[in-house]
Amino acid sequence: MMKKAVIVLFVLMLAATGANAQFSETIKKSEVHGSFEFDGAYYLTDDALGITDSLINGRNFRFNSFGNIIYTLGRFSAGMRFEAYIPPIAGFDRDLEGIGIPYLWAKYTGEKFTFTVGSFYEQFGMGLTLRSYEEWSLGYDNAINGAQVTYEPVKGLMMKAVYGVQRYYWNKWKPNTRGIVKGFDAELDFNQIIKSMESSKFRLSIGGSAVSKYQADNDPIYKLPRNVSNLAGRFTMGIGNFIFSSEYAWKVNDPSTINNYIYKDGDALVFTMSYSTKGFGFFGMFKRLDNMSYKSDRTVTSNALDINFLPPNTEIHNYMLTAMYPYATQPNGEIGFQLQVNYKIPRKSKLGGKYGMGISLNYSQVNNIDREQVNDTTPIGESGTLGWNSSFFKFGKPVFWQDLNIKINKKFSKRFKSTFMYMYQTYDIAVLQGHPGAKTIYANIGVVEMTYKFNSKNALRWEAQGFWSKEDKGNWVAAMLEYTISPNWFFAVSDQFNYNNPETGEETHFYNASFGYTHRTTRFALTYGRQREGIVCIGGVCRAVPAANGFTVTITSSF
Repeated sequence: MMKKAVIVLFVLMLAATGANAQFSETIKKSEVHGSFEFDGAYYLTDDALGITDSLINGRNFRFNSFGNIIYTLGRFSAGMRFEAYIPPIAGFDRDLEGIGIPYLWAKYTGEKFTFTVGSFYEQFGMGLTLRSYEEWSLGYDNAINGAQVTYEPVKGLMMKAVYGVQRYYWNKWKPNTRGIVKGFDAELDFNQIIKSMESSKFRLSIGGSAVSKYQADNDPIYKLPRNVSNLAGRFTMGIGNFIFSSEYAWKVNDPSTINNYIYKDGDALVFTMSYSTKGFGFFGMFKRLDNMSYKSDRTVTSNALDINFLPPNTEIHNYMLTAMYPYATQPNGEIGFQLQVNYKIPRKSKLGGKYGMGISLNYSQVNNIDREQVNDTTPIGESGTLGWNSSFFKFGKPVFWQDLNIKINKKFSKRFKSTFMYMYQTYDIAVLQGHPGAKTIYANIGVVEMTYKFNSKNALRWEAQGFWSKEDKGNWVAAMLEYTISPNWFFAVSDQFNYNNPETGEETHFYNASFGYTHRTTRFALTYGRQREGIVCIGGVCRAVPAANGFTVTITSSF
């Protein structure tokens, strides 16, 4: 019904435009923009990786694609997104298979009000109560279909309200299925509200949000709460070069498959502090989560229907081997911190040389929360109970993740620059990837990256990486060579080599070759090679990636 209402509104808007006597003048004022992406893959058999015809099952060619169209006319705008997964690329959820228009919206933007009907994305604060967003590379989309209103009565005070149901692949909403999401958020910026503070070095804003989900109780065993509230308060304060920011959320008990149907309230605290001045920067973060999974369907365990967002406190790595074991947020409970220091050694100093040198030191750690029995007879986490007790600031003994890394960026000349990196990692694969009994991984990782610019258009970049561990798949080395002809062409070859594998004792190459061409806003890239098995994570949200061999093509464009 909502999609039909949006279509009717869109048509009426166009009809009203056409009925205007100054139709040609209106057309000149209107604009149409859009973007497209096509990701295709053709899979081949590979005996060494265990990929057979039966595993491919006759579906060698797969692709994911979308097209966004946005129409604007003055204060009005409307748009839609067409998507096709026929079938989805390996590693994406099979429930994505299909073709259609899952995202359709219309919006009016006034001086103080903004109204949106249809599909929309929204985030309250850090997202501990609400964050709807789309991440194409993960196949993740929890857009809300409904209505959204924002109201700014005075400059510096912003209020938002949302109502609707979340996208769940291609499944249409029906009564008594996935829940209805309702939310309100308000933020007050004192530096805009109070004139005497407009130019002050002291900056302060506060905010709060309240979100509720309604889902019918269809469970034959447990008496489940139909309305589950999630409340949060936050602030951001700046004093000179310091910035402090924090948000605390409290969630009513929300029995679900993920928490084994316990009746414990949940809460989360995120606190960050940063300081920056010329040549020096510091960032610190503390985070604690306890029973904070919040989905509009309590039975779902996949990457879908998340109402809130639980930000990670770990650095996101982009190199092949440093990103081999990324961190996945643990909604049932985790406590950790991150510290980072950036320092620029001045130019023309003994260490800095002619161009100076950048040093970045980062340390992050995530533990399980401390858990105790609620009484002498109830096991921790037993279904139908209060779950556990936990001291708020006490770290549990299991270490889920530990990352100590240092990066050095050095420019040797106008044409030659490099990056050196060392990383020590602790990774509890039993918990983070769901492999019970697997040994915790302890790894030393080294990276050298160098770039040489022949001239303003031609550059050569190469990487050499090493990963040394006695656990899981053992040791790895990797190398990559990339040549770019700006602004149009790039060519690259790479290989990841696995040796001393304690599981198989085999040695395996994961080679790749690719090239790409860019013309204005259109980009084409083709790759052939192997893909190693693992997981891909963005912002603590992950998806599994199977081993594969074949061709992949990506085409993107915008207008």
